[in-house]
Amino acid sequence: MKPKVHVLTTGEIASYCGVNLRTVIRWLDSEKLKGYKLPGRGNNRILTADFIDFLNQNRMPIPSSLAKVEDPLVLIVDDEAAMAKSIKRIAHKAGVRSLIAVDGFQAGLMLSMHKPQMITLDLSMSGFNGFDVLKFARDQEGLQGIKIIVISALGQNKLDEALALGADRVLSKPFDASELITEFESLFLSNVF
Repeated sequence: MKPKVHVLTTGEIASYCGVNLRTVIRWLDSEKLKGYKLPGRGNNRILTADFIDFLNQNRMPIPSSLAKVEDPLVLIVDDEAAMAKSIKRIAHKAGVRSLIAVDGFQAGLMLSMHKPQMITLDLSMSGFNGFDVLKFARDQEGLQGIKIIVISALGQNKLDEALALGADRVLSKPFDASELITEFESLFLSNVF
């Protein structure tokens, strides 16, 4: 089974539309098609929802493989509002829906209710902390397959401890936005949903 595509490249869009790659780039440059450039190399990415909107506006057929795609869901667990909002913006750029939990207790409830495919997790929170959330997610039936990216300002020893408890990736605060986009894309595109 082929993984769902949530973020498309210009080459994939050219293939879907049966046009030259240069045509897709002109659509992006003229803002007929919404997209964004990845930091660094400047490669274009287009959210699947934006591509479907473009197809609808131009009365073009929607490929059946894209018609029922729902963007994946990430639960952002961080008690710092500014950091949580920053991660939410990055998730949106990567084509990922997101919810925010401001503490570990709320995270546990949201994990059970919404069943996200991924968590970004701060370790340092009062009460039910990030380590507790990590253990909870790995112990609950139906949540073991969830991908967990720990994003923390704690030292390397604590990040290593998080990996030992089952985190899939760890990033130190402050982190580079392009690095997190890459993590979102690689974790979601490597899975079959």
